[in-house]
Amino acid sequence: MAQDEPSAGPAWQKFNLTLADGTRTEIAGPFYYREESEGQSTEAWPPFYSHYSDTNVAAVEDDFLFPLLSREAYGREYRWQLAQLFSFAGGGVADGGDARRFTLYPLYFQQRSADTNLDYTAVVPFYGHIKNRLMLNDVYFIMFPLYSETRKHDMVTDNYLYPFFSLRRGDHLRGWKFWPLMGREHKDITSATNGFGDVSLVPGHDNLFVLAPFYYHNSTDLGTDDPKKFLAVFPFYVQSRSPQRDSTSVIWPFFTWIDDRERKYHEWQGPWPFVIFTRGEGKHTSRVFPIFSQSRDSRFESDSYLWPLYQYHGYHTELLEQKKTRMMFYLYENTVEKNVTTGAQKHRVDMWPFFSWQKDTVGNERLQVFSPLESVLPGQRGIERNWSPLWAVWRAEDNATNGHRSRSLLWNLYRSETTPVAKNTSLLFGLFQYKYDGATEKLRLFYFPAFNVHKQVKWSGK
Repeated sequence: MAQDEPSAGPAWQKFNLTLADGTRTEIAGPFYYREESEGQSTEAWPPFYSHYSDTNVAAVEDDFLFPLLSREAYGREYRWQLAQLFSFAGGGVADGGDARRFTLYPLYFQQRSADTNLDYTAVVPFYGHIKNRLMLNDVYFIMFPLYSETRKHDMVTDNYLYPFFSLRRGDHLRGWKFWPLMGREHKDITSATNGFGDVSLVPGHDNLFVLAPFYYHNSTDLGTDDPKKFLAVFPFYVQSRSPQRDSTSVIWPFFTWIDDRERKYHEWQGPWPFVIFTRGEGKHTSRVFPIFSQSRDSRFESDSYLWPLYQYHGYHTELLEQKKTRMMFYLYENTVEKNVTTGAQKHRVDMWPFFSWQKDTVGNERLQVFSPLESVLPGQRGIERNWSPLWAVWRAEDNATNGHRSRSLLWNLYRSETTPVAKNTSLLFGLFQYKYDGATEKLRLFYFPAFNVHKQVKWSGK
């Protein structure tokens, strides 16, 4: 229940949190607040700056005009970023030391650490060496695109005048490319041993293209139970063959036939993705886009009518069930997630830009009016910290565990808090204040006590 302190919302208000143990202070309406709860602390001047810390996991986040400039730290790891282009970062490395990284994307990359073998510098396009970035183990270049070398695991690619000519090598792998005229790559069937001493097969492949994208002849997954052969004379004829699945296209994407023996269905497409009909045990689809679409398989289901007017998507596993309904993209969205084992479920309803309502797995509810970004980017803490206070003209929260309820209009110009045995209400900068704590009724008018009565008043909490 709210603390026994004067209220002057929206100029000043301090109250207990409804859905957690903690307090929140709001000053000058939406332009300053401080919140503390169970080791977590947030202080913010929306939309200019916010500071969040969690002592439970040693996490810190700072936002400046989110998402323009931000800092994130987790233990020894930290990262500063400006518009996702300019960043400083650092943290621990495998040898127990620290590494510091600086990036001015995509022009400059740098890392420094106590182990000089981990250092790198890259000045694009002149010269550089980058390690464990851009989804690659190594990138080395001189006057890019004249020359570059990339490595991913054991596969090394040398590019000359990228992307036109390249040579590729690796574990029993050789290839070359003179794009778009011709290219070929072959890998033998090999084996690999993991850290537990188990030996597993590494599939081989044999790929060829001529005058890309017009002719391809590829053999993949060689050595497995389902080797695949792919032939394309694009766009006139495309075929894929394997023991588990066959696909044939004529004048792609107008006419395609699929026989999937593994998933037990047949599919006809023409033209893809607008017209699709699938029949079989593993999948059932009827689509004439955008008029209607219905699709079902063992885990997924989806429907749409006059897309994007109405869309439905469902997902089912042994552990999770999710159902999502949308109308006109984000204009209306209704999402239900259910834990199949426990029966607990989360429910969220958004109507852009008017409101967002959500109910968690224990029954706690929260309603916010308005929500122009929350409904499009749900769960973004940076938006909730820095932008939501500015347009949340109505907030309603209900705690299903202890019966605590709160309502706030126009940044606490009106605020009400109730529990099963108490109530606290303030209005118009605190000119009207009423409080009942289970034994005493108090009323203030224009900041002066109107009455203070000690009596046993039965309060229903409604």
